[in-house]
Amino acid sequence: MTDFTMQKDADGVAVITWDVPGKSMNVLSLDGAGELNALIDDALADDAVKGIVITSGKKDFAAGMDLNVIAEMKEGGAQQVFDGIMSLHHVLRKIERAGMDPKTLKGGKPIAAALPGTALGIGLELPLATHRIFAADNARAKIGLPEIMVGIFPGGGGTIRLSRKLGAMAAAPYLLEGKLSDPKKAKAAGLIDEVVADPLAAARAWVLSATDADLVKPWDAKGYKMPGGEPYHPAGFMTFVGASAMVNGKTMGVYPAAKALLSAVYEGAQVPFDTALRIEARWFTNVLMNPSSTAMIRSLFINKEALEKGANRPEAPDQTVKKVGILGAGMMGAGIAHVSAMAGIQVVLIDANQDNADKGKAYSEGLLDKAISRKKSTPEKKAEVLARITATTDYAALQGCDLIVEAVFEDPAIKAEVTKKAEAVIPADAIFATNTSTLPIGDLAKASARPEQFIGIHFFSPVDKMMLVEIIKGQQTGPVAVAKALDFVRQIRKTPIVVNDARFFYANRCIIPYINEGIRMVAEGVSPVLVENAAKLMGMPLGPLQLVDETSIDLGVKIAKATRAAMGDAYPDGAVDEVLFWMADEGRLGRKSSAGFYAYDADGKRQGLWDGLAARYPQPDDQPDLTTVQHRLMFAQTLEAVRALEDGVLEDIREGDVGAILGWGFAPWSGGPFAWLDMLGAARAVQICDRLTADHGNRFAAPKLLRDMADSGQGFYDRFGGGKKAA
Repeated sequence: MTDFTMQKDADGVAVITWDVPGKSMNVLSLDGAGELNALIDDALADDAVKGIVITSGKKDFAAGMDLNVIAEMKEGGAQQVFDGIMSLHHVLRKIERAGMDPKTLKGGKPIAAALPGTALGIGLELPLATHRIFAADNARAKIGLPEIMVGIFPGGGGTIRLSRKLGAMAAAPYLLEGKLSDPKKAKAAGLIDEVVADPLAAARAWVLSATDADLVKPWDAKGYKMPGGEPYHPAGFMTFVGASAMVNGKTMGVYPAAKALLSAVYEGAQVPFDTALRIEARWFTNVLMNPSSTAMIRSLFINKEALEKGANRPEAPDQTVKKVGILGAGMMGAGIAHVSAMAGIQVVLIDANQDNADKGKAYSEGLLDKAISRKKSTPEKKAEVLARITATTDYAALQGCDLIVEAVFEDPAIKAEVTKKAEAVIPADAIFATNTSTLPIGDLAKASARPEQFIGIHFFSPVDKMMLVEIIKGQQTGPVAVAKALDFVRQIRKTPIVVNDARFFYANRCIIPYINEGIRMVAEGVSPVLVENAAKLMGMPLGPLQLVDETSIDLGVKIAKATRAAMGDAYPDGAVDEVLFWMADEGRLGRKSSAGFYAYDADGKRQGLWDGLAARYPQPDDQPDLTTVQHRLMFAQTLEAVRALEDGVLEDIREGDVGAILGWGFAPWSGGPFAWLDMLGAARAVQICDRLTADHGNRFAAPKLLRDMADSGQGFYDRFGGGKKAA
């Protein structure tokens, strides 16, 4: 079976169809590139062929390069990667030149791309090498180059072609941010040429009427000047200075792909096009051989996709949710109702007060109105979604629900009350899920008459934006409940991880020590500026002090009191509590009160770190070095992840890495805490732990599992990767 086939018709049009067997979307492999190359040679050599159209046999054009193939290429080393990329450049450049005379630029055969739907990564890089791109008028289609999101950059000529086509400034959102557009916006931006009802018919007609001039790309024509100016032009110089500042400001220097991409554009703009492609290939190889790209591809593409497809789903019949009941119409319940209704599920949204229930439904209305104002939805879609949500106080409306998601206050008594009310009405085989971030599932399940059908589902706020959902198994939770939760998360298009019941589960178990370590350093007199910037320079999206401001300081106080009550004399965070409790007593509760570790203006905009911290906790001139602060912040999180695996809370390190990145933004460049420890090496990690333990206490003691791996020379993915679970 082949990925590409060609059909020649009597009019002289050769239609090359991309249709990878066994894949829902086309991806390009090296074998597929070879097939395409052979078909292009055939068509160019055939005098009966007047033009070529490249299209897809699927509803979409292509999803990109097969990242599993890229991983295989890396095993052969940098030279094999470079040679493989250059062979792809050769094929695309052959399409671009189309057999034309290199001196006169005449005599070539027109080649067009017909895109029926989504075209991403190489799925856009290939069309960019053709002479005209026709896309279907398909509002659901996405067009763009999202490679930067998984730690690489467009290496199939897309970086050089798009920057030369649009100019560095205009290309930046698509290259450096991975911005995706629907076909009409892609045309307006200059990514594609035409949006039509029938792209294949339009492309066929165009290749039969195209002239020699239609085939010459601007960068191949005499006198070409880069839009916006080359790097040595005054306007271009300012563009690249600004782009460099933007990249370093956003990435803090920890994402190698962004810097490499900008270097490829900058260097490539100063040389002939074919040399620029070699520069792009060299920088792409450089990035691909960087451990960061391996880790990001593995966590954000391969592992994430595997989890979304049910890698750890127990054997059980299909558990697609048809009707969901949501108890509690506050911010969390309203968010769950919205994503459920958007997924086509019937929703019953219950609250003790009808006004609150109506406000919960109005939350969806507000989000839909915003989407309409941005032309991302329609009034018809809004009416359809809102019609699926029934806002009520009547528990009888839960009849027929096959899943209940309880999202009331974090109070065991209230949760127990609504559990019993719901179970009195719902079908005997319905699954009951509690949305909690801290309360043990086993304790909450005591209120249920069906503990095997009781499970935890921890959503992150805001629900409509956060991609992770943490599913928590209680001791008595059965496989059908787990399957139901996983199938529901798949329906609402989020990424699940499944963990076992323990205090704080997985995500909060790791993020609380990160926050606490930052606060602890403030109490020690470490500059808050150093603490916050040390975190950001490691790739954390928010420093620990800003994070606690965002989640609210009084919530931190509540968690601290509950944890101290549960742990007694073993409670380790008294130094942290002194700071938190003082802040709360001062009325500095975080962003919501416009006063926290940061100062805020009258509009609630963050202004900078509050100077009152220095008065309460004087900062000596002798400050710790940056690396020490970074190690304290990073190991506070990663050691807790290792302990979660050791304790059996985590069963799969893939869930640990994906959950860390999506749940609290753990340094995405690293691939997650286990991938980061693998980069560092277990032996080196243990050395750092020993030093931190000697200087700062037993919270940094290396877990036995980490020491064992240091002794054996293993990495986490050596030992537990590929779907293997910890024993």
